[in-house]
Amino acid sequence: MAAKIVPVIMAGGKGTRLWPLSRASAPKQFIQFIGDKTLFQNTLERVADPELYEAPIVLTNEEFRFLVAEQARELDLKLAAVLLEPVARNTAAAVAAAAALVTELFGKDAIMHVLGSDYEIDANKTYYDCVRVARDTTLQGKLVTFGITPTEPATGYGYIESGKALSTGAHAVKRFVEKPVLEKAQEMVASGSFYWNSGMFMFSAAQLLDEMKEYAPDVEKAAGKAVSKATRDLDFTRLDSDTFSKSPDISIDYALMEKTANAAVVPSPFTWSDLGSWDAVWKVGKRDESGNVSAGATTLVNTKNSLVMTHGLHVAVQGLEDVAVIASEDAVYVGHLKDSQEVGKLVKLLASQKTTAKLTETHPTSYRPWGGYTSVLNGERFQVKRIFVLPGKKLSLQKHHHRSEHWIVVKGTAEVTVGEHVQMLRENESVYIPLGEVHRLSNPGKILLELIEVQTGSYLGEDDIIRLVDEFGRS
Repeated sequence: MAAKIVPVIMAGGKGTRLWPLSRASAPKQFIQFIGDKTLFQNTLERVADPELYEAPIVLTNEEFRFLVAEQARELDLKLAAVLLEPVARNTAAAVAAAAALVTELFGKDAIMHVLGSDYEIDANKTYYDCVRVARDTTLQGKLVTFGITPTEPATGYGYIESGKALSTGAHAVKRFVEKPVLEKAQEMVASGSFYWNSGMFMFSAAQLLDEMKEYAPDVEKAAGKAVSKATRDLDFTRLDSDTFSKSPDISIDYALMEKTANAAVVPSPFTWSDLGSWDAVWKVGKRDESGNVSAGATTLVNTKNSLVMTHGLHVAVQGLEDVAVIASEDAVYVGHLKDSQEVGKLVKLLASQKTTAKLTETHPTSYRPWGGYTSVLNGERFQVKRIFVLPGKKLSLQKHHHRSEHWIVVKGTAEVTVGEHVQMLRENESVYIPLGEVHRLSNPGKILLELIEVQTGSYLGEDDIIRLVDEFGRS
């Protein structure tokens, strides 16, 4: 029986190039673009074949840990581990830490498949054929990368030049090339021997660590110690912060792949995109007869070759061509598709201004391990929120120093603790939480609990929460 592969999914990035849908606290891998699943969930499904893969290890950070757990739970997919990075140290340290954990959980001969959580991939037979070629090449002692067959002279990707053919169908890597200028990219694509660097890898955990000791010893040492000193918290594995932070901030490409004599590339002709801009989303989307890609509540009239997406608002576009119109709950982006690579600069401008900085950080809807909330209305000394609690979940036992709260149940059943008193509330029933009173909300039912919360007081920030008891380990 062929060796199974351990998927290692990188899910900690905070990119905002797909603003306003993607933000620092809700990056693109965890939001739905087109379809009913997130990019992270699509990634989980690609590695769900029990004949080919073991349960995956997910690398993420403290802020996203419950998004990872909840989105896996929605698919009813088991995770081998959720590895939490205390600080960002680029991909070399992350992969080395994952390799150390893989050897601990699956043995030193385990094969790792490192992949991002924010790619759009057509996972057809060609894709899985490439995965098996990579596995066979790894078993021959190679550190494998997947080289995407280029469809255009893209300047936003790095390239890999292939060398001598190997018996498995892979090729030795001749060299890695940085993101090129257009003229150079055209030459490389025309040659037929260059591939886009996908950022996906496969190697044995033991060989990866051995070669890291040779070419990036400081990275390997810091990552190994961080795993040996890691702590377990619920379903999460927390890397030791002091030791992990000592790792150099360097990518796996620079630290190892460009130095090793054992690098190999698998030519990969399947459809792949890193969805790094709105024009990339348009290119992979399903277009109508006018060349438009749309999602959400939209109406398009005399509009061509455009991307129109909305979460919540109804968006009507008339008489435009080659544009992106992206509407979230609280912000709208309009621009030419050809300029969408520049959204990052716009986000930096918004982040630099006090009145708009929040638009780059959070959505009106925020997700928590128990459910989440949507900010509906804000005013001086008051705030209105929609709270939703998943079946069987409960919020922390808590109190507030600066606000009181009114809760009105609109759907489901709520178990409410106020001081020493516990009561059940059903639809159209309400309760008052005085300032400073210890309280708790839980959903004992089998359907989603929804309620309207009206907060009043001198300060309404989320940091005015004193948690006394919390089943999710938050302080």
